[in-house]
Amino acid sequence: MIAQAFQPDGLLTDDQVRQTLYAGLEKQLSRQKILVLIPDHTRTIPLPFLFRELVTLLHDTRQLDFMVALGTHPPLSEAQLCQLVGITVDERQTTYRHVGILNHTWDSVDALTQIGTLPQDQIKQIAGDRWHPTLGEDVAVKINRLALEYDHILILGPTFPHEVVGFSGGAKYFFPGISGADMINVTHWLGALAGVRSTIGIKDTPVRDMIHAAAAHISTPATLIALVVVGKGLAGVFVGDHLEAWSAAADLSSQRHITWVDKPFKKVLSQAPPMYDELWTAGKAMYKLEPALAEGGELTIYAPHLDVVSHVHGDYIYEIGYHVLPYFLKQWDKFKHVPLGVLAHSTHVRGDGRFENGIEYPRAAVSLATKLSPEDCTQLALGYVNPEEIAIEEWQNGKDEGRLYVPKAGEMLYRVKQQGVNS
Repeated sequence: MIAQAFQPDGLLTDDQVRQTLYAGLEKQLSRQKILVLIPDHTRTIPLPFLFRELVTLLHDTRQLDFMVALGTHPPLSEAQLCQLVGITVDERQTTYRHVGILNHTWDSVDALTQIGTLPQDQIKQIAGDRWHPTLGEDVAVKINRLALEYDHILILGPTFPHEVVGFSGGAKYFFPGISGADMINVTHWLGALAGVRSTIGIKDTPVRDMIHAAAAHISTPATLIALVVVGKGLAGVFVGDHLEAWSAAADLSSQRHITWVDKPFKKVLSQAPPMYDELWTAGKAMYKLEPALAEGGELTIYAPHLDVVSHVHGDYIYEIGYHVLPYFLKQWDKFKHVPLGVLAHSTHVRGDGRFENGIEYPRAAVSLATKLSPEDCTQLALGYVNPEEIAIEEWQNGKDEGRLYVPKAGEMLYRVKQQGVNS
């Protein structure tokens, strides 16, 4: 049984959110050591409000810490951590001095511990017809060792359509949220083998099954606070067992986060908001629109603030560029040294396509209108558009049915009504 409140059309009030949190958590975690997993700044969530509410609600816990489930995103500074949860540096040292706020460090051997293994046979079974030998053999299930030092884990995060797992949230805050590189790489590559258009906005996917299989190895009890965010508010809050709460949130997300269009667009201007401060995350401006992009169409990721491909993986990405999946699979010896997660990101941004007789045939063209130079874009195998030459007013006021402008791309999924998920 989960505590829940949701609106099929509107938004919840603060009181409704507060009452749901209390119904699901009040007095259940007294005198326990609690770790709350939270997203970083690349996810939309009213975290300052929720942080204060949870600290108040969990006042009788023995220890209360928040950990940013970064995956492979860069760690946040002390000032950024305070900004993330909506407190001042002074408040951190006074009002909230008893609350820990931590970064996950995915690349630190000392920070991780192995809690199990997913055998190759199990991964083959999960992957089904998506299985490919490039997924490798057994996968070590490693997680931040701190997660095992608490009495209970709370996961606090939103659920949106997601390019790798179908719908985000839930146990994804374990893997890749606070996991090691092995699970991060294999799950993302499995998602790449399935393809964005066959995954995003689909509730039951092989990657979701793999994440749940890995989560079964975690011995610390866990409760999920699953959120469905619309705009700056909450359309749903689901508190309880992480499988049940995530399932309910995904169902609501499928109603609130998918925009159905009558036919695909030939040209899309997809504006990545400032919260995506590197192409690694701004690629969502492509993922969420690809299902509504016509064969042979053009999509431009418009992010005039963006000047970084990836703080962590940039060297690899500049080395390989952005290409369709068969480009890598048919030249595997040339790329097998690159982390699978990086290869997956490359294919997700580039979209579907073919590679035949040494020639790449992308399904659609992808360009960048950012601070990255024309030379950078050429090296990345993407098109270049000067952001200063984009007339937003023309896109906003244009009546060409073949064009679409999305002012805040990355969370709402666009899909064509009459097409199936594999179209």
